[in-house]
Amino acid sequence: MLAYLFVIFAVAVRFLPHPWMFTPVVGSLLFFGARGSRRQFWVPLALLISSDLFLTKFVYHYPFVWDQLVIFAWYGAILWLGTTLRRNARILRLIGAALASSVSFFLLTNFTSWLVGTLPYPRSLSGIMTSYELGLPFFRHAVEGDLLFTLAMFATPVALHAVSEAINKPGADSAAA
Repeated sequence: MLAYLFVIFAVAVRFLPHPWMFTPVVGSLLFFGARGSRRQFWVPLALLISSDLFLTKFVYHYPFVWDQLVIFAWYGAILWLGTTLRRNARILRLIGAALASSVSFFLLTNFTSWLVGTLPYPRSLSGIMTSYELGLPFFRHAVEGDLLFTLAMFATPVALHAVSEAINKPGADSAAA
């Protein structure tokens, strides 16, 4: 249930004011991959793709170009990466998965935008390097958001379990009296 709630939260945040690239998308995809039903992987993909299409067309008024298909494939890749956390979601693995997600998104989206020509950089090594250089401030926000939300989402069930255990602990009611 939490996996679905986190995806809905990630989609909702995209429609609210937030620092550019500081969203829970990566955390929700990694969490869904680790804790959600594999047969239901279409749910986060459909929600994120739908929100991308809506934002592109009606909020940002950008044309749809093929490089967005690369982002849709990236969503699937991050879901798959989350499956590697299913049995072993230790802190270093979570940090590694969040960082791999951030870096791959940065490299992939800047490259495809440069390749398609949606960014005003020359088609040369200098142009792609300019694209990456000017994308660094956005990358910083992405890394911060990806790390924060991934760790918070994976910590949530642990915290809820601890609270549940404390509340349901035998003798908890008599100690308060």
